[in-house]
Amino acid sequence: MKTRSLGKTGLRLPILSFGASSLGQEFRSVRLDEALASVRTGLECGLNLIDTSPFYGRGMSEVLLGIALKDVPRDQYYICTKLGRYDLQHFDFSAKRVAESVDVSLHRLGVGHLDILLCHDIEFVPMQQIVDETLPALRKLQTSGKVRFVGISGYPQKIFRFIADQTEIDCVLSYNQYTLQNTRFSDESVPYLKSKGIGIMNAGPFSARLLTNAPLPKWLKEPEEVKAAARKAAEFCLSKGVDIAKLALQFSLANEDITTTVSGSANPTNIRNWAKWAAEPLDEQLLRDVQSIFEPVKNLGHTEGLLENN
Repeated sequence: MKTRSLGKTGLRLPILSFGASSLGQEFRSVRLDEALASVRTGLECGLNLIDTSPFYGRGMSEVLLGIALKDVPRDQYYICTKLGRYDLQHFDFSAKRVAESVDVSLHRLGVGHLDILLCHDIEFVPMQQIVDETLPALRKLQTSGKVRFVGISGYPQKIFRFIADQTEIDCVLSYNQYTLQNTRFSDESVPYLKSKGIGIMNAGPFSARLLTNAPLPKWLKEPEEVKAAARKAAEFCLSKGVDIAKLALQFSLANEDITTTVSGSANPTNIRNWAKWAAEPLDEQLLRDVQSIFEPVKNLGHTEGLLENN
């Protein structure tokens, strides 16, 4: 698996990383053997950055990762987890909860340190607290050795400048905003983040199944015209003998300014396919054709969190 440097951290991460949200049964019921096999397969395929959160399965993702990684040498993988979001409407970014959350994550994961710790979905709270309280508490944990690098994650692009204009962060994670249909992350944030030496991570190359042949979930928030364009694009790809998911993944991985793209599955076959696609050349003509289908709805998305944070 090809690797890239993460900002000024010194970490070299795979361009494709393993997202463990599925292990928390966020999208479907998952058997234990599936969960454990998916982690092993990810590591075998070179996806040695594993992204999780206490929010995923309300702790289940971290617990299952701890089981799956029990006999894996610690220097064989990187762990990125999060804090601050614990349920759909439960957020706590207080300094007190920072220390507690990190200790709980370390216990669940069975590790002595976290490589990356992100403030999770900060757009749902008044973000000045992240600058004034949460990040200073995280910096203290860095000195203890429990956490190596810290940053933020979320959906609206506004959050990255708001935080990085006021304080130093090591890295960020954006999701569903660098895809075949939506490139707001690269358009609005990546040049700014790169200029500050902040590590750049992307997640959700399939935009919550929008860019796959799977039935669209009822909870998908994208506008109807975006969904219609995605169906049209998927059918066009099939007419060319290509799964749109392959094109979507390859497009996200091709951006040299983005260190890694996180994609999650509890299905080992999916992970093997992704690793295979990552090594294959991008069909530039097919990409142009699909981008033309998305042009009328390019960068259309939805609102997440508080209105003032969008």
